[in-house]
Amino acid sequence: MTTVQLEYIVAVDTYRSFVIAAEKCFVTQPTLSMQIQKLEDELGVKIFDRSKLPVIPTEIGVEIVGQARIILKENGKIKEIIGEHKKEVQGNLRVGIIPTLAPYLLPRILTGFMKKYPKVKLEIWEYPTEQIIQQLKLEQLDCGLLATPLHNPNLEEQPLFYESFVVYAAKTNSLFEKKYIKPEDIDVREVWLLNEGHCMRNQVLNICRDKFTMGEYKNLEYNTGSVETLKRMVDLNAGYTILPELSLQEMSARQMNMVRYFKSPEPVREISIVTHRFFIKQALIAAFKKEILAHVPEKMKVQKSKKIIDITVEK
Repeated sequence: MTTVQLEYIVAVDTYRSFVIAAEKCFVTQPTLSMQIQKLEDELGVKIFDRSKLPVIPTEIGVEIVGQARIILKENGKIKEIIGEHKKEVQGNLRVGIIPTLAPYLLPRILTGFMKKYPKVKLEIWEYPTEQIIQQLKLEQLDCGLLATPLHNPNLEEQPLFYESFVVYAAKTNSLFEKKYIKPEDIDVREVWLLNEGHCMRNQVLNICRDKFTMGEYKNLEYNTGSVETLKRMVDLNAGYTILPELSLQEMSARQMNMVRYFKSPEPVREISIVTHRFFIKQALIAAFKKEILAHVPEKMKVQKSKKIIDITVEK
C-alpha cells in the first residue's frame, strides 16, 4: 500500500470518475486504474463499484477512503513540521470566498500577502456558500472566507470581523430622509435583492423578517448575484438596497450621501475563516488570517453593540 494509491482512491471518490480522477492526478487513466486494482488485490476487497455511473465506493470502500483521507492529512503534517522548524511559510493554499466579499476584501490583502510570503502559491475561487462547504468536505479547498455561523459540526469557524449592513437609498425614497434606519423600516417588497443561493440575500430577509411574506415582490423581479448591480439599480431606478459596509470604499461623495446606517444594535454579518474540522496547513492559514486582520478597520473587529444576522432564513 502506497500513499500514491491512497491519493488515487481519494480522487476517484471525490470526482466519482476514473477518467477525471486521472486527469486531476496528472496520470493516465490505465495507470490510475491499475494502481487501484493492485490495492484492491492486496486488501482482498473491492473499493469501488464500477458497474455504477457515476462510480461509487462499496460499503467497505467508504470506510477505506475515509481512512485514506485521514492518512494523507497526517502525512501532509510532516511538511508543516519542517516548514515551522525552518520558520518558513510555504506551500499551496486553496481559498474559497463568497462573491459578496471577494471584490472588497481581496484587493486590500493580496499584494501584501504575496510579497511577505513569496513561497506560497495562493489559489482563490469565488463560490456561493454551499459550494465552498462542499469543496471543504471534499478537501478541494483548504479554507473558506464565509459569512457565519454555518451550524455545521464538521467545520471549524475562526471569526475575523463583523461587517455592518447599510441601507443605500435613492433621494426619492422615504428612507433617504431618515438619519438612522430601524429593521422595521425595511419592506422586502421594495428592496432590491440578490438572487437565490446567496447567503447575503437570506440575511437581508432576516433583517426585515417581520414584513417578509413569500411572493410579496414588486412587479419587476430582477435576479443578480452582484452587489455592484444592486447599487446601479438604485442609482438609475430609485428604491433602495442593503449593502455590506466594505462595498462603500470606492463610493463617490454623492453616493455616500445616499448611505444610511442602522440604529444600534447594528445588523452585521460575521466573517470567518472556515476549515474542515481536521484541517492541516495551520501556519499558512494563520498567516492569511493575520494579513486579513491587518487590513480590516478596527471597529469591525469588535462585536459589541452589533447583532449577527443568520445566513439561513428564519421562520
